[in-house]
Amino acid sequence: MWDDFAAVPGRIKDGTTADPACDHVHRLDADLDLLSWLGVDAYRFSISWPRVQPGGSGPLSSTGMDFYSRLIDGLLARGIHPVATLYHWDLPSELNDAGGWLTRDTADRFGDYAGFMAQAFGDRVQRWATLNEPWVSAYLGYAAGIHAPGVTDPASSVAAAYYLMLGHGRALAQLRSHTADNCGIVLNLIPAIAQDTRASTMAATEHIDSLHNRFFLDLLAGRGVSHQLRSACASFTDFAFLRDDDLTAISATIDWIGENYYTITRVSGVDSDVDLNAHDRAALAAYPATPAARMVPREPITDMGWEIYPQGLTDVLHMIDQSLPGIPIWVTENGAAAPDPQRLAYLRDHLHAVLNAHDEGVDVRGYFAWSLLDNIEWAEGMTKQFGIVAVDPQTQQRSPKASAHWYRKVIADRSLINP
Repeated sequence: MWDDFAAVPGRIKDGTTADPACDHVHRLDADLDLLSWLGVDAYRFSISWPRVQPGGSGPLSSTGMDFYSRLIDGLLARGIHPVATLYHWDLPSELNDAGGWLTRDTADRFGDYAGFMAQAFGDRVQRWATLNEPWVSAYLGYAAGIHAPGVTDPASSVAAAYYLMLGHGRALAQLRSHTADNCGIVLNLIPAIAQDTRASTMAATEHIDSLHNRFFLDLLAGRGVSHQLRSACASFTDFAFLRDDDLTAISATIDWIGENYYTITRVSGVDSDVDLNAHDRAALAAYPATPAARMVPREPITDMGWEIYPQGLTDVLHMIDQSLPGIPIWVTENGAAAPDPQRLAYLRDHLHAVLNAHDEGVDVRGYFAWSLLDNIEWAEGMTKQFGIVAVDPQTQQRSPKASAHWYRKVIADRSLINP
């Protein structure tokens, strides 16, 4: 699906595609040696569904399966625990053409795919995540249209969010049936912060929180879709896709939950007669039915335009702990597209935020920096770089940045140090 999306002119900012991207497929051993040099004890990667099962059902690709088998074996040989994510936004084109995440069938096929992966790799993978950031797949892909499949329809986005979570439930059941251990899901919950107490601001903030956070947490907790959200979205969907028996699958107990944290959203309501600019309209497109509002970050910001706010990570870890008590938490992504002095400080300050949450009683078990390598940042192409290791796009030469050397020392010393 993403290859199809990227082939459309204008979809990717700089026109780059995944061929060769950072060429990880052909430089696997060298990249695994980089992980060993860093001293990490776990590595989170995603399995590309189109790579291992191009049709979304039917036979598996021996080439794709061999790559992931070599990746997993290479990690284990270096004393690094594999952490596998089954879905990081890329759907087999055949399934997308048949309706994608707007159909119940895709959720069922996702469950089947999870079973195949558990059967193949379950003896070697010690931790599984079903989905990565379903909010992004649903609302950037089906509402804002800036990610694949590029749909701009509010009703579709809410349905996609639901069917993604149903897919999580189907996958979880299949993982369990193949005795896969330590199964969870990765969300990108984000604090929505009202900038004043006006009714318009409070209403917009509450709705953004409901779509981005509460929808997913409520489903996982077995509470279903709130009446408040159903009422807010009633102008474009009747939620006819909901089935009572789905909730049992979606809310089945998980062993852990991951949080990908980068920033916060500051919300300020505006009067109905105020014309929103293009930036405001684009931001609101990802939150269907939100009352008119502006989301303006404060300095400092990263190259993505995201506000740097470490306290937000502490806050969101508490949010998860309160919503899903007793479920261990991992910070599964955290990092910055920024010049390296800023990235290094970002990592340090957010690691402090994780430790603060831990000291305050949150059961947070681990942290993964995003990312190892500079790579294609989806619709941003190669214009935004999160890697702690630079990749020359012409030669594919890997060069650890100052942040990589700092991170290596933090891991070795098991202690935060100033840059």
